[in-house]
Amino acid sequence: MLKKMRWSGLLSLLSLLSWPAFPSAAEPQTGCGQTWNRVWTEAWSGDWGFSRIEGGELTAPPGDFAELSAASVIALVGLAFEARIAAGPGVLVICRGGDCRAAEVLPVAAQHGCRSIISFGVAGGLAPDLVPGDCVVASTIIDYPIVRATDPMWSGQLLELIPEARHGPVVGVNSVVSNPADKQKLHDLTGAVAVDMESHLVARLAASHGLSFASVRVVIDPADRVVPPAALVAMAPRGGTDVASLLWEILARPSQVAALVRIAADAYAARAALLRLRRVLGPDFRCG
Repeated sequence: MLKKMRWSGLLSLLSLLSWPAFPSAAEPQTGCGQTWNRVWTEAWSGDWGFSRIEGGELTAPPGDFAELSAASVIALVGLAFEARIAAGPGVLVICRGGDCRAAEVLPVAAQHGCRSIISFGVAGGLAPDLVPGDCVVASTIIDYPIVRATDPMWSGQLLELIPEARHGPVVGVNSVVSNPADKQKLHDLTGAVAVDMESHLVARLAASHGLSFASVRVVIDPADRVVPPAALVAMAPRGGTDVASLLWEILARPSQVAALVRIAADAYAARAALLRLRRVLGPDFRCG
């Protein structure tokens, strides 16, 4: 019975990991699948301007910079599914995963008139009352020990659009904070309500290139959630999912399946919230 439950949980997890792929039009979709198909169709409908994704990494061809203006927004994300959700007309999406060329792209984008950059995607919760799917609009970005305030007008507009969002500090780190003890230490040290791996880079890039910046993130793992090793090895270099590594890790340590299923449920809530958030923010992330 226990083995059956583990494999059932594993199959559920793999189905969740397949979300970025579009369901086949020939396949009948029911229940959750039908809802997810509709959400993805809505999220991808329309003309997505000059942003495109190649091999899991979103790039911008040189000629596309001509379409940038002061009203355009640069969105820095860490994962392929975040890049797909962030994409939109007037948005230049840079995916941090893999060979990130932000240092090369940013000066060119700024030269073509772009004046704004946003950190967008999921984050780990540090405040104990935040749950998966909760939204955080950063008041400051902590690039320890440096603290940089986000653009107050832009952040204020985001808060008006998302009245239920938490307004507070977000800390940026260079590696995943995967256990509750470390999350608690980070919360105590910085006072941050959430942690991610992109916001501090956005703050640095904004300071270097004179851009206004903001950060809006959706909580994926709450402060008391342990992120199992299998979930970490499944993070592919270019921001996608390395299913083969995930399966090998599970076979080596099958006791992780229950924790992975919980993380998968958290990811489902976070992704759905991120899609809703993107629709609310509109094509320009309401920075104008």
